[in-house]
Amino acid sequence: MSSLVKIFFILLLAVLFNNSAFATFELVDKIVAVVNTEVVSESDIKAFSQKITQNGMIDELLLFGKSSDSLKNNRDELLNYLINEKLIESEIKRLNLSVTVERVEQEIREVAKRNGVGRAELMTAIKAQGVSASDYQDFIKKRIERQSLIEQEVSSRIRVSDEDVLAQYVRNKPDGNTGSFEYTISHIFFNPKKGGAEAAFDRAQTALKKIQGGQSFESVAEQFSEDPNFSTGGTLGSFTVDELSEGFEQALRNLEVGATTANIVKTKNGFHILKLNSKKVTTDPQYEKEKEKIRAELFEKSFQKNFKVWLESKKEESFVRINK
Repeated sequence: MSSLVKIFFILLLAVLFNNSAFATFELVDKIVAVVNTEVVSESDIKAFSQKITQNGMIDELLLFGKSSDSLKNNRDELLNYLINEKLIESEIKRLNLSVTVERVEQEIREVAKRNGVGRAELMTAIKAQGVSASDYQDFIKKRIERQSLIEQEVSSRIRVSDEDVLAQYVRNKPDGNTGSFEYTISHIFFNPKKGGAEAAFDRAQTALKKIQGGQSFESVAEQFSEDPNFSTGGTLGSFTVDELSEGFEQALRNLEVGATTANIVKTKNGFHILKLNSKKVTTDPQYEKEKEKIRAELFEKSFQKNFKVWLESKKEESFVRINK
């Protein structure tokens, strides 16, 4: 019986039962709510309540983070759930997202495969839980249709940017430290083994004055550097903060890109003049491990919010009448 015919039939009974000849009779079923062309009856609420009690298959999407137990003995919540179901079914029909029996069967076989069993074994397990084959097929059909609807109307419109993820990571991290820097540097090295530390320092001072006097860092490096592995221009390479000696890290911390250290930098190996070629932010390893989990959490939070808003908007656009 179609929904429209069902409405007409029940309304007809209501008229007849209002007749004095039928005054002693009561309606077999009562329309509790009308959603567009669909109805929610008293028997629908009782059947759904029984399904919850028997741990039947409930769409968690419509629970909005609550447990199915929260619906037990709560008539208003039960009715609201069923109304939301009708709203979704209306949208599925409007957007022509209904799936075929073949598509349902394909999904059942895929579920069986993911669980490492055959279709027959899966259906046997389903029946052992008190769920009939037809009910399970109907549940799978509705799930596929709803997933298509939600993907089209809600999920595809949610964006979680890298900035959103990083901001959440910072909020979760007590010290607020999200990472460090990677420095690309050049140096001019002065070896204390050549004439002692004092002489090496003096040579470094002479070279530094030439740079401060206007000569290029690269030309001075070519002339003065005592690095046995010298590269053109004094290029040393790229290093994270953790890879640098304390002396290098302190000298580079506040140095602008393209600038040369104003003072001689001393390390255990000797003396250096440093030039900062580039500086970029690098995230810490912990952030790299957690970022996709954070992204998923932010997406889920946004989804729940947007889905609820979307459902409320559909309720406003639809014809919904509740009979108290």
